[in-house]
Amino acid sequence: MAMRHRLGALVCLWGLAGTAQAQLPSLPQLFAQALAHDAGLTRQRYEFEATRQEVGKAWAGLRPQVEASYSHVYQDSSNIYTENPENYAQNDLYDERVDGEIGEDVWRVQLSQPLFSLERWRQVDKAKAQVSAAELNLALAERDLALDVSQAYLDAYLASQTLALLESKREALALQRRQAQRAYDLGVGDRINLLEAQARFDQAEADQYEVENELANALSTLERLTGSTPEFARIAVSNVQAIEVARLQGDRDAWLARIADNLQVRLAEQQLQVVQADTAIRRAGHYPQVNLNLGYTDRNSPDELRASEDAQASVEVRVPLYRGGYTQANVRQGELYAQAGEAEVTEASELARQEVRQRLRGLESKARRLDALKRSLASATLYLEAADKGEQLGLRDLVDVLDARADLYDLRIEFVEVTGQWLADKLALEAAVGDLETRDLDAAMALLDKLSAA
Repeated sequence: MAMRHRLGALVCLWGLAGTAQAQLPSLPQLFAQALAHDAGLTRQRYEFEATRQEVGKAWAGLRPQVEASYSHVYQDSSNIYTENPENYAQNDLYDERVDGEIGEDVWRVQLSQPLFSLERWRQVDKAKAQVSAAELNLALAERDLALDVSQAYLDAYLASQTLALLESKREALALQRRQAQRAYDLGVGDRINLLEAQARFDQAEADQYEVENELANALSTLERLTGSTPEFARIAVSNVQAIEVARLQGDRDAWLARIADNLQVRLAEQQLQVVQADTAIRRAGHYPQVNLNLGYTDRNSPDELRASEDAQASVEVRVPLYRGGYTQANVRQGELYAQAGEAEVTEASELARQEVRQRLRGLESKARRLDALKRSLASATLYLEAADKGEQLGLRDLVDVLDARADLYDLRIEFVEVTGQWLADKLALEAAVGDLETRDLDAAMALLDKLSAA
């Protein structure tokens, strides 16, 4: 199965270089750890292996069945000997026959070989369909794990970057607050400016506490999924002009045409095949069965008239004539399950199509938003430079400079957040068309590395 080979065979080949990049954990490596650690995926693997045994069980129904048995029989009977003992001459078996009590040892070997059983043949088809469905279930679990690890990684990365930017912003706001306090103390400033500076500083501090909690939650999720807690360096992004998100190849119709590879759609289709195979088994209840039976019996008895060795061979034909309406109801039930399966395939296709449309709109919207943010950051940077020069020339107050710097940090925080959202949409889109591969995780890492180095 393609998904399992593409994601399941993931190894840590990610080369890290540079100071900033060396501080960024490897997303592919974390996913490789999750493949070996996640308990839910381990359960899915065991369930898959258990389902594979259905094929062997189905084939066993078409092979010979051999049984050996032994029984010791004690019999106390009333017969012609016990009722009229005087009518018979005494011999070696006279006492046993007159008493009516006898003990025997019986050995049997029996072989039964189905010659024709449509129901059992169709059981094999159903078992194979079940294995294919279980394999898709496992692939779906691996895909969901990749998305979960990626989302937790992005959450942790964005929180760490945001914390670094918030710390820098707090420093600027702290300077702004001190400047406002100084101006107020000197009588050249008003209390409103001082209160505004204090409020902005307190808000930045509250935001920092919230982001610290988000980082802790993301790291906790990564620890649960991978068994390890990576460390994300807090690097404040400064220059994002070089950050470019890749444009999608193909139009919307081309992406929508690929939903046939969506794992939920493929799983629904395979489960429909399982239900259809089960319905075929139910219909086989109308057909006769033909069995070949061979047997050997060795009866060891103290009564020589009862002792025997028997060999039997028979061909048995069993024709179902009437079972109280059970077979008809059973077939009808299977047909209804099949109709429900067809509706499930339709629903899965519609959900996949909706997912693709939403992700495409999200990617397009976020790409435009990133372009707008880059222009806004460029303008804010020029404004900061102008305010700084104005302050040096005495045309601007230092509060204006610090205020412009704080606004610049807000724009950088927003840019980092939107970049993370764009990456999440990109990975989800690839998953929606059944094409999530290692190279997609590598591409996400490359963009995050570039963002960290900015």
